[in-house]
Amino acid sequence: MTTKDNATRISQLIQQHEAEIGSQWISQLEAMIVRGTSSSREQLRTHCQQFLAAFAVATRDGELENIEHRSWDEVRDLLTDISSTRAKSGSTPSETASFVFSLKQPLFAQLTAAFADEPGTLAAASWAVSSLLDKFGLFTIEVFQKARDQIIVRQQQELLELSTPVVKLWDGILALPLIGTLDSARTQVVMENILQKIVDTGAEIAIIDITGVPMVDTLVAQHLMKTIAAARLMGADCIISGIRPQIAQTIVHLGVNLEDVVTKATLADAFLVALERTGASVTVARKN
Repeated sequence: MTTKDNATRISQLIQQHEAEIGSQWISQLEAMIVRGTSSSREQLRTHCQQFLAAFAVATRDGELENIEHRSWDEVRDLLTDISSTRAKSGSTPSETASFVFSLKQPLFAQLTAAFADEPGTLAAASWAVSSLLDKFGLFTIEVFQKARDQIIVRQQQELLELSTPVVKLWDGILALPLIGTLDSARTQVVMENILQKIVDTGAEIAIIDITGVPMVDTLVAQHLMKTIAAARLMGADCIISGIRPQIAQTIVHLGVNLEDVVTKATLADAFLVALERTGASVTVARKN
């Protein structure tokens, strides 16, 4: 019997016993769920029914070895959606792949019953189905990992943005408190945030506070200078605050040239300088 004939018989078998195969498959998957809401279980049933129907239709075309063939487009699209959804919901790669691998048992049971008198056909059909499901199981893992990587990259970007807030202290005065290590990726976010805020507010002074930066080395100093240069090109002057004694010694030792940059020990000192430059002043009201 040819591969095409096998594929046709497998497809017909799945369609004829779709309800029974689906019921066994869903029961097996639900038994693996430790915790799940009624909506997640309903979604699981829907995914199983959709996959089984699409799998039967695609199998009929006889392309049992190449899952990249156009006949498997609907199956791949469905698995891509399922894998991406599971990556977002916190499932593991093995749990996601089990969605496909667990279909083997109910399918093999039907194949064994249907081809009991044809051992050669049973062996060929079982091997074809097993190979297909293995390939699709690996496909789900690849899609899952890509989706998880995208989520991680997006979360890292969001954390970078949250860790570099630009605050408006006064009309024309911005402050950028930095906490943690300043690397190339974070410097880019810092530049983008402060330049955008300068454009939005028309600020004249930007205070970069490095009180929370644990260490200043040559690379960190270079990143700071790049940020200052970019801000100046946008028409804003920069003041660096949070220069502790250890950091001051490090900067001198490294030979970093900060002669044309105003530096202050505290954010309060830098704010007073910024007020003077913008023509504003602060007075303390004395209580009688």
